[in-house]
Amino acid sequence: MIREKSGRKINLPKGVIAVTPPSFRRERALIKRGVWPVAGCDEAGRGPLAGPVVAAAVVLDPKRVPKGIDDSKRLTAERREELFEEICATASFSVAFASPARIDRDNVLRASLWALKRAVEGLPETPKHVFVDGRDRLDTACDCEAVIGGDGIVVSVAAASIIAKVTRDRLMCALAEECPGYGFESHKGYSVPEHLEALDRLGPSAHHRSFFAPVVAAREKHQPWTVKRDADLFEPAAETAPLISAAE
Repeated sequence: MIREKSGRKINLPKGVIAVTPPSFRRERALIKRGVWPVAGCDEAGRGPLAGPVVAAAVVLDPKRVPKGIDDSKRLTAERREELFEEICATASFSVAFASPARIDRDNVLRASLWALKRAVEGLPETPKHVFVDGRDRLDTACDCEAVIGGDGIVVSVAAASIIAKVTRDRLMCALAEECPGYGFESHKGYSVPEHLEALDRLGPSAHHRSFFAPVVAAREKHQPWTVKRDADLFEPAAETAPLISAAE
């Protein structure tokens, strides 16, 4: 059983878990203290084998917060697209990308944090406070607050999750035209059986992340010269031919 804002009680069907949508409560508390603008930021694409991480930062208009904003993972693709358009029309936002090359160089966590910082710095007006989804704060000029599960708690972060997710999905559909056969348009680079089969059949594309395990396996099969192997300590050393002196 849950209770509406009006106080009316609602009985849910057995087995259904009530999920409270994200709210503007934390942003409103900061506004009352004179802290504004307040941004939310989130990323999409840490887990896939291919494509960039896409980070977004959003400053919602307190008077025009679109209804229905939620964690992008709890929305259908159609609803995400609708909210994406509404957020873009009513809020300030910025998007940044961490390429597969940066992910290979820095690791996916560091590359994600780099992209999130870039998204915040790209906002039209520098925020005074930033909420970021996850455990890690960003090295920003303003105050930054990490909120675990923030995309399901803070509506500005949820809005950023929608902007990041829709932007990345559209990008992966574009990459599918550039690199046909991998199915990027359907799985968006995640390690589903269809993608793993394509990797094994075609080998990695330029958009794959080189050091993710399934990609390494595909590189070993199709591009073995690109895989650096550590020396085998148990392999016998090559014998050196004996030196023969001129006197002999």
